[in-house]
Amino acid sequence: MRFKLLAAAATFTAFAIAPALAVAKPLTVCTESSPDGFDVVQYNSLVTTNASADVIFNSLVSYDEAAKKVVPSLADKWDVSADGLSYTFHLRPNVQFQTTDYFKPTRALNADDVVFTFSRMLDENNPWHKVAGASGFPHAQSMGLVKLIKSVSKVDDNTVKFELNEPNATFVSILTMGFASIYSAEYADQLLKAGKQVDLNAKPIGTGPFVLKGYTKDSIIRYDVNPTYWGPKPKIDRLIYAITPDAAVRAQKVKAGECQIALSPKPQDVADAKKDKSLDVVQTPAFMTAFVALNTQKKPLDNQKVRAALNMAFDRTSYLKAVFDNTATPANNPYPPNTWSYDKAVKPWPYDTEKAKKLLAEAGYPNGFETTIWVRPNGSVLNPNPKAGAEMLQADFAKIGVKAEVKVIEWGELIKQAKQGQHDTLFMGWAGDNGDPDNYLSPLFSCNAVKSGINFARYCDPELDKLIAQGKETADQGKRTKAYEAAQQIIHDAALWIPLGYPTAAAITRTNVSGYHVSPFGRQNFGAVAVQ
Repeated sequence: MRFKLLAAAATFTAFAIAPALAVAKPLTVCTESSPDGFDVVQYNSLVTTNASADVIFNSLVSYDEAAKKVVPSLADKWDVSADGLSYTFHLRPNVQFQTTDYFKPTRALNADDVVFTFSRMLDENNPWHKVAGASGFPHAQSMGLVKLIKSVSKVDDNTVKFELNEPNATFVSILTMGFASIYSAEYADQLLKAGKQVDLNAKPIGTGPFVLKGYTKDSIIRYDVNPTYWGPKPKIDRLIYAITPDAAVRAQKVKAGECQIALSPKPQDVADAKKDKSLDVVQTPAFMTAFVALNTQKKPLDNQKVRAALNMAFDRTSYLKAVFDNTATPANNPYPPNTWSYDKAVKPWPYDTEKAKKLLAEAGYPNGFETTIWVRPNGSVLNPNPKAGAEMLQADFAKIGVKAEVKVIEWGELIKQAKQGQHDTLFMGWAGDNGDPDNYLSPLFSCNAVKSGINFARYCDPELDKLIAQGKETADQGKRTKAYEAAQQIIHDAALWIPLGYPTAAAITRTNVSGYHVSPFGRQNFGAVAVQ
């Protein structure tokens, strides 16, 4: 089977500099927090993806949100063998890596760069493999790529072949994720010889639309457009991320004109913006789930009856009204109901304090127990008001005798410690990348994901792992659905999460901004954005 796909605009739409664009204006975006770094393969937070993969890098393929399919990016076409074990990607010719004061490429992108990118993540003998340190490569590990990919080889300068150990229906869609961004092997060699491997995280080089020009943690990120970018011309000449943790302040800044786009606004700020003639609101149902993860490796959360009791103690209706102003729909399963294979037969845990107390007693905790609730300090799409939400959960727990201490932890540190399994209960959220159910199941519930740290429930179950694997073995959506429905039932019955809600993704923009669309996946694309 051969796919010859016409060249199309990639999800990360193109930018370039040309004399005719001298009148283009900069775009300032108020964002909610600092990235973990710019070496996107090391991290799993959406904020880091937005600051790196979405603007600095490209991947072999991307996901067209409008068409709901994978489309060309650095690879302009690809072939799949009849047995589904071989994928050959044909690279777009004459794609240039970015030129900066610390790197000047001597050649265009070629197959060596693709081989390096994946070898670094998959081959423990690659000199770059250990550079990631304790963080490792969480997505590559949780998606099972070490086991899945048999080899990545260069056919010729513009052709690279992936050999798989088994068929995998999700393989091409996985390559749309931020961690699959393609790196320069030439730049990596330069850093390795100079002993400056850490610069890959601080001074990134990609093929993407923007070049990193400066970064001050918790303050600002500055980008210039990439003059050698391979795609269409830009409508802005510079991009600035103004890091603004407080959602209310982001709303104030966009109203005052200090930024043209404010990301992750609170529901009330959205309502207020709709009344302001100088502002527009852009929103869409998000392919995201907000949840509280219950660490099954911590006592007494290792007991299913205890986890079920915590679910039954939670007043989800009051929570969604107070925190999301009813802009999110109640969550039950790991991924939203507009996703194929969503199992409507799985019934939510009822809100029943008395039954919750009874379950605790049956589990051996008639007088409750002590635990902690971890939460980030600043709001996001998946948690507009962290403090209020944590205090409501704390109060609900108290009604069944569970004494919970709320711990507010800076986002970067929270992610770091949670991946190590230090938490008890944890407010968290997940944004899928491409609409595939496996984009939730493999990274959040597989045994591989316990090792990578992204499985925040820290739950490894052979039967669940088998069902997740079965869902990837075939392209038959009916068979995949059957496996995923069974997986959802196990996840629910095991009470691994307290599901919260499926939010609406929104942004507030100035009325002089055009061409900006909110992604249901939380990705950022400024290719068509213009500032008048």
